[in-house]
Amino acid sequence: MKKLLILLVATLVAFAFFGCQPEEVAEEEAPAEPVEFILVNGTEPETLDPHLISGVPEHRIYMEIFEGLMTYDPETAEPVPGLAESWEVSEDGTVYTFHLRETTWSDGVPITAQTVVDSWLRMLDPETAAPYAWFPNMFIKGAQEYNSGEAGPEVVGVEAVDDYTFRLELVGPLPYVLGALPHYSFAVVPMHAIEKYGKEWTSPANFVGNGPFTLETWQPQQQITVVPNETYWDAETVSLDRITFLPIDDNNTGYNMFLNDEADWMTTVPLDQMDQAKMRDDYHNAPYLGTYYYTIQTEKDPFDDARVRKALAMAFDRETLVENITKGGQIPAYSMVPDMAGYPGIEGNKMDVERAQELLAEAGYPGGEGFPTFEILYNTSESHKKIAEYIQEQWRDNLGIDCELINQEWSTYLASRRAGDFQIARAGWIGDYQDPNTFLDMFVTGGAMNGGRYSNAEYDRLINEAARMPAGEKRFEALQKAEEIFITQDQGVIPVYFYTTNNMIDLSEWGGWYVNTMDYHPLKYVYKK
Repeated sequence: MKKLLILLVATLVAFAFFGCQPEEVAEEEAPAEPVEFILVNGTEPETLDPHLISGVPEHRIYMEIFEGLMTYDPETAEPVPGLAESWEVSEDGTVYTFHLRETTWSDGVPITAQTVVDSWLRMLDPETAAPYAWFPNMFIKGAQEYNSGEAGPEVVGVEAVDDYTFRLELVGPLPYVLGALPHYSFAVVPMHAIEKYGKEWTSPANFVGNGPFTLETWQPQQQITVVPNETYWDAETVSLDRITFLPIDDNNTGYNMFLNDEADWMTTVPLDQMDQAKMRDDYHNAPYLGTYYYTIQTEKDPFDDARVRKALAMAFDRETLVENITKGGQIPAYSMVPDMAGYPGIEGNKMDVERAQELLAEAGYPGGEGFPTFEILYNTSESHKKIAEYIQEQWRDNLGIDCELINQEWSTYLASRRAGDFQIARAGWIGDYQDPNTFLDMFVTGGAMNGGRYSNAEYDRLINEAARMPAGEKRFEALQKAEEIFITQDQGVIPVYFYTTNNMIDLSEWGGWYVNTMDYHPLKYVYKK
């Protein structure tokens, strides 16, 4: 009997252990469902090479697969340490010494201070033909001379002091330099991969990056996917298992995908859906450090006459445009620089149809008589089309002039803009850092982003003078004088409105995404609740 009881107990224990274990193991080993974050990114990117990009859709991808000396705080968009973990600044504010993290590329190759030097020299090399080279030219001592071909790379103020110490010499005590360094024009790139694969280095099979994610797939006109980079120095912060970028430039298609739970983040809202979107909890509207404007080819007749440009600027109703067409809380703009703390903004040339008609008559076109039919260029978007149609009608009704609308897909449009191959073109500028200079320095004579070929020697002088001044009231006064010349006197461009952000994302489902004035959202911080 005793043996029978012992056998029974042993059997029960064995059953309990062996019978329950598979279920418990199954629960422990059941893999969590991968977390994918899908966003409608607006258009097919021109390229993934950081030194050749120049648009917002490309910038969103860049922030996930690369990281420069500095990166962005997800809540404020202020600069925070990235590849550089600390730095010192000289007393005169012109020399920065950065101390780099001991980290690697996604293929395990170390990233050193010499990598930073070689990367920045590649960006500035005239042979690279980087469309954004003008930007570091405004910061780095000797960069302009090298980029223009006037001198060799030895004049550029960058130096690898040792493997993990990088020194940067500026053209002046630029108070906004740290805010500019997260930008892709200061990207650190894998020179070893570029040397090995040439132009094919950004293909998924050859790609090497140093951001929180790395390139998984790139199916042109379909999608780009990125997955966590295991070698990233802050990999433990990354929560998402995959990000999918959808190149959809039809806002209605993208918006419907969001409504149907086929996308998690829509970066804009179709104009005809704006009223409906405003009633939703997942709609997020906020001020945006950006200006929507029309750039004018100032070298082409009749737009080489400032009176003509002013007439165009003063002959359409921006209030009606933002209230009845865009409907996203945009602010009518008559200056290039949006309201910024401490900066005394200018008034610009307000709407005045009577004065606009007088100016056009003074230029030789009374009542629009003899004014040639011209073109407004815009990139594919229903929003840009509706805005252009409204302005087209206003100019016809108020000035008696006619224009045609020309639509081009994103890459072709950008090429036309850069080449100056247009008469009037839709444009938008989002501040690269939080300072008025970011809205003004690109319009200096010969600037790569100055597709309208605007040129004024006094304007150039003031912009360069401000670049060498310390932060303060006098520097802002110099920038204000420059903007008065650019807009009020010369009407170098036609401001239309100041942007607001109109994002669609369900923040009850996703954390780590924050509204900010730069509309920068590094996805390494985003997680599923």
